[in-house]
Amino acid sequence: MKLSDFDFDLPERLIATRPAVPRTAAKMLVAHNDAIIDSTVSGITDWLRPGDRLVLNDTRVIPARLTGYRSRDSAQGHVQARIEVTLLEPRGDSDWTALIKPLKKLKLFEAVVFSSDLSARLEGIENGQGVLRFNCTGPDFDSALNSAGAMPLPPYIAGKRPADAQDLTDYQTVFARKAGAVAAPTASLHFDQMLLDQLAAMGVDFSHVTLHVGAGTFLPVKVDDIADHKMHSEWGQVSAQAAAEIIETKAAGGRVIPVGTTALRLVETAARSGIIQPWEGDTDIFITPGFEFNVADALMTNFHLPKSTLMMLVSALMGQKTVQNIYKHAIESNYRFFSYGDASLLFPKT
Repeated sequence: MKLSDFDFDLPERLIATRPAVPRTAAKMLVAHNDAIIDSTVSGITDWLRPGDRLVLNDTRVIPARLTGYRSRDSAQGHVQARIEVTLLEPRGDSDWTALIKPLKKLKLFEAVVFSSDLSARLEGIENGQGVLRFNCTGPDFDSALNSAGAMPLPPYIAGKRPADAQDLTDYQTVFARKAGAVAAPTASLHFDQMLLDQLAAMGVDFSHVTLHVGAGTFLPVKVDDIADHKMHSEWGQVSAQAAAEIIETKAAGGRVIPVGTTALRLVETAARSGIIQPWEGDTDIFITPGFEFNVADALMTNFHLPKSTLMMLVSALMGQKTVQNIYKHAIESNYRFFSYGDASLLFPKT
């Protein structure tokens, strides 16, 4: 299949830079059988039934964007230069891979100071990324990062406005538990505790899995033949409890509905044998049309970038023609797109 098969024209005005308030007020497009229905996230209760199970990604986004300064003595005296860092992935106790701007201006083993409590030095360069070694680890690092860092907003938001204090809440799910993501599982941002309680009261069950969403989720596909695309990898875990809950729901005739493409990719990774099993590791699963789904009976997700791997994933679940109709309707109806945008609830034809 060709990359152009997953392209569409999106008006820039539909790119959301702030979420709906309250979270559950976001619009939600429901695709069910051959119908496309306009609803809201709070109306999800009309589409779920007792015995259904929502799979939630409980990863927690870290404030991975840092601004620091490197200092040098020169012929002009003591000088400082601004360094921008976005953390990507931990490497042991105190090392992280990171995007560094400008990387070419930073010397090997040179220090960057981010705050009175947080600094790092450049230990190496790999594939255009820096390897930083921080001055602290564990809870001390977490505390210093929370004070010095900003939320790593996606490029299409960060290009329009800087991250601010409101993003510390907005770009985090209400059920975030395990720190490690540098991008949010954005479909889950639509839930508040009141809606979760309402769903639980009507008999909907929940399972928590963890996929630490990486910056690779925003990487463009650069090959024309999508079979040649190399998918980024992300660490995830499906516990024995979550696997057992999903198996039990399916055996009882309930529907398993991942909230977000991250949760879907993870549970399908853990179910490549045909039945979901406990699983932990790095997944680079690439879901394209023709993929056989073993877990997901439906999907709640946001609206995605043209020519992205996520467009390929929803096309695999729903069919390309159906997805083209869904996105045409969404654009004509002024749905808001991407991380802070509106939602869709997608039921594939059985």
